[in-house]
Amino acid sequence: MNKLRVAVIGGGAAGLCAARYMGARPDRFEPVVFEKADRVGGTWVYTEETGRDRHGLPIHSSMYSSLKTNLPKEVMAFPDFPFDSSLPSFIKHTEMLRYLEQYADHFNLLKHIQFNTIVESVRPVKPSGDTQSVTWEVKVRDVENQESGASVTSHYDAVMVCNGHYALPKIPDMDGLDTFSGQILHSHNYRHPETFKDQSILIVGAGASGIDIALDLSPHAKQVVISHWKPRFKTPLPSNVKEVQAIKSVGKTEVEFLDGCKDTFDSIMFCSGYDYDFSFLHPDCLVDITDGRITPLYKHVIHQIFPSLCFIGTTIRICPYPHFHAQTLFYLAALDGSMKLPTQKDMQEDEARDYQKKLDEGLPHRYAHYMGEGQWGYTSDILSLAGAEQHKPVVKKLYEQVAVYRRTDVPNYKNMNFNVVDDENFVQLQSFEQ
Repeated sequence: MNKLRVAVIGGGAAGLCAARYMGARPDRFEPVVFEKADRVGGTWVYTEETGRDRHGLPIHSSMYSSLKTNLPKEVMAFPDFPFDSSLPSFIKHTEMLRYLEQYADHFNLLKHIQFNTIVESVRPVKPSGDTQSVTWEVKVRDVENQESGASVTSHYDAVMVCNGHYALPKIPDMDGLDTFSGQILHSHNYRHPETFKDQSILIVGAGASGIDIALDLSPHAKQVVISHWKPRFKTPLPSNVKEVQAIKSVGKTEVEFLDGCKDTFDSIMFCSGYDYDFSFLHPDCLVDITDGRITPLYKHVIHQIFPSLCFIGTTIRICPYPHFHAQTLFYLAALDGSMKLPTQKDMQEDEARDYQKKLDEGLPHRYAHYMGEGQWGYTSDILSLAGAEQHKPVVKKLYEQVAVYRRTDVPNYKNMNFNVVDDENFVQLQSFEQ
């Protein structure tokens, strides 16, 4: 059986997971990981820089200085590599980066990684139009020698896209936004709350980053207003933090909301999510991205026309590392032939059913890769198809319990600590700090 040479794009958590499982089978796989930074970690590599780096490339990380995880380490860990048990449940970004570095060291992954290397182009090479036996032309360049360094082209049997989706900020069109005289930024460029001392700040978006940044700003800002279209919060908030409806229009200093209320602001910060960035994919890859929906993907992972191309971690609202683990095993089972894929027609129909189900649930088109409560059935399904071991039930139980705590007391829930007792049970070690 021939060894498969696989290009992995990205050395963050998803790319490391891919390298870990292929590296464990050197008789079957030869992974080559391309990472544009000089270290592993992806979005968890904090930098004070915003905008572009010294190479002229967009800053990848979305970390801010005081960021802590919004999930406990007990559910965030890869299934075969626990966190240091002495750490609190909710850890700082520095500890998360350390964990990924330890993961890479433990599984001897650095030997597979080409650092300071940016992928310029990925293109399928089709022998006589046969999409099943396609190979991949991958063109890369050393970022340290961009002007003088020539691109290097190599060929691979498969490609795993693991470049994350928290690097290309999305700012929605908004009536009058260009007339606003204060500061406009995306949370991607937020680093320190002190920068906004005594300001009135409008946060646009009530996802995890919007709420967490509002709490981070609260001790320093005059007021923080969260504008969103979702149901009203059930959690108490600091006295200078409030929620309002979605924005109707923006003026020079004043913003009007859908209910007619108005307020003035010094800064507007968009916590409005990110776009996928697959600009390195040649049009021949036949990947379409329309308003946040990537097609044609089977189970959100495997390209239906070119099944040797996959995308790990495009899904949103997930428990990330166990999710990457499941998707990686699913794809590798298809790649090594131990799992037989359905026909292209059946894969298309499966994708259409999944998309329609989300629409029927009232989710907008851009939530095509949203998981939420459905993530557990999804990962169970793909692990079963791959013939792999299921995740421990305690991961789902703890994840869902923490979600309740977050909804009902978001200012305090990160003070809690947990311990996993066995595959089914966990205990809470510490009550909320008052």
